[in-house]
Amino acid sequence: MFINKTADGRNNLCGRNVERLRKARGLSQRALADGLQLGGLDIDKNAIQRVESGKRFVTDIELKALCRYFDVTCEDLLK
Repeated sequence: MFINKTADGRNNLCGRNVERLRKARGLSQRALADGLQLGGLDIDKNAIQRVESGKRFVTDIELKALCRYFDVTCEDLLK
């Protein structure tokens, strides 16, 4: 049986890196959500919080938008 959670129970691999990159740029979760919305991704502050805490799955479309916003590769977000 396939388990779609990390070993520590998180629903995504990129949440910690999203938080690290956001904080390194001095952004609030709301500011990140606003920036992603300007890029065409329909996401809000609460979704960012849930991604960072590992409670929310991240779609491939969201992953691509996050990579574009932070100017990093998918590999950088997923490691």
